[in-house]
Amino acid sequence: MLVILDRCGYPWVMKTPERPILDSTFELLANGYAWLPSRRRRSDAPLTRARLMGMPAVGLCGPEAVRFFYDEGHVRRGGALPEPVRGTLFGKGSVHGLDGEMHRLRKSMFLSLLTDQEAVAALVEEVGAAWDDAVPAWAGEIVFFDETSRILTRGVCRWAGIPSADEEVPAIASDLVALVDGFATLGPRHWRARLARGRRERWLADLVGQARSGRLVPPAGSALEAVVSHRDADDRLLEPRVAAVELLNIIRPTVAISWFAAYAAHALHRWPEHRARLRQHDVPYLAAFVHELRRFYPFAPFVGGLAVADLTCGCDSVTGPHRVGGRWPHFSTRRAVCDGAIWPHPVTVSLVGSVDREGAADEVEGGVVRGDPA
Repeated sequence: MLVILDRCGYPWVMKTPERPILDSTFELLANGYAWLPSRRRRSDAPLTRARLMGMPAVGLCGPEAVRFFYDEGHVRRGGALPEPVRGTLFGKGSVHGLDGEMHRLRKSMFLSLLTDQEAVAALVEEVGAAWDDAVPAWAGEIVFFDETSRILTRGVCRWAGIPSADEEVPAIASDLVALVDGFATLGPRHWRARLARGRRERWLADLVGQARSGRLVPPAGSALEAVVSHRDADDRLLEPRVAAVELLNIIRPTVAISWFAAYAAHALHRWPEHRARLRQHDVPYLAAFVHELRRFYPFAPFVGGLAVADLTCGCDSVTGPHRVGGRWPHFSTRRAVCDGAIWPHPVTVSLVGSVDREGAADEVEGGVVRGDPA
C-alpha cells in the first residue's frame, strides 16, 4: 500500500471504505500539491485512503508519522519509485531505491561529501566565485532562473571535480533543470527530461571510465573521486552508469536550488520588509529566512515507499494506533504551510517566532534530516 505522509497537519485515519475507492492518479496529476491537502479537508480523520496507479494508498502526516515512515522496519524504498520518476529525476540504480546495509553504505558516500564542513565551505566558495564572475556581465533584463542555474552548474561542477568548459555550461545546466522540471509531468517536458538524462549519464559514465583507466585524475577529496572509488556492500565498484547516476544525484540537487533562488526573489518582492535585515548579514535571521522559504515554497508533494507488512501506526494520539496494510506507503514532503499549531503565520513568509528556532524544519519533519539523496 502507498502511504503518503503530509506535513500539512496531523496524522489521520479513515475507516476502511465500504465501497471500492476510485483511482486518483489523474486527480493527483491535475491538482499537484493541492491533491492531498484537499482530500484531508474532506475528512476530520488523521489518515486518508486512496488509490494511485491502481494500488491502494494511505496518507499520513505529522512528526510522529515521519518517524514511522522512515523506520526501515515499516517502509522500504526498493521498488517504490514509479519508473517515470526513476527514469528522469533520480536515475535507475540510485541510492533512492536501496534498502538496508546497501542503502546505508551508499548514503554514507554522500554524507562524507555533504556533511564535511570544509567540503561544504569549498562548494560555497566555488559557487560564490561563479556568482562574482557572472553578475558583472549582466546587462538589461535577464532571466534570473536561467542565469542562476548556469552559475550553480559552473560552481558545483568545479567543486565536484567534473571537467566542464565554459561553453558547455549552458547545455549542462539546461539538462539538469530538465531532469527536475519533467519528472512528474506528461508530454514534451517528460520526454525532454528522459533525453537529458541519457545525455548526462553517457557523459559522466565516460568520465568515470577515464578516471578508472588513469586518463583523468580526479581532484583529491572531490565528489568525482569519491564516486569513482566507492564500493557497495558487495565490495564491488559501481558500474559506470550507476556511478554516473550518483554523480548526477550530487550536481542535480545543487542546480535545483535555482528554484529556491527564484522563490527567494519572489518572497523579497512580495514581502520587502525582510530585505534590510538580510543585507546586515544577520546569520540567525538568514537561517530562519531560508527555513521559511523551504516551508512556504514546497519542492515536492510526497515521497513513497512500500509497506513491508501489515503495520500498526500509533501516530494518532487521539484515537490510538491504526493498521496500515497493503503495499505502497507514501510520505508527503509538503511543508506545514497550513498548520497554525506549528507556524504562527502559516500563509505568509513570516519570521515571527522562527529566528531562534534553528531546528524548526527538523521539528516538523520528526527530527529526521531530510534531503536529496534520501
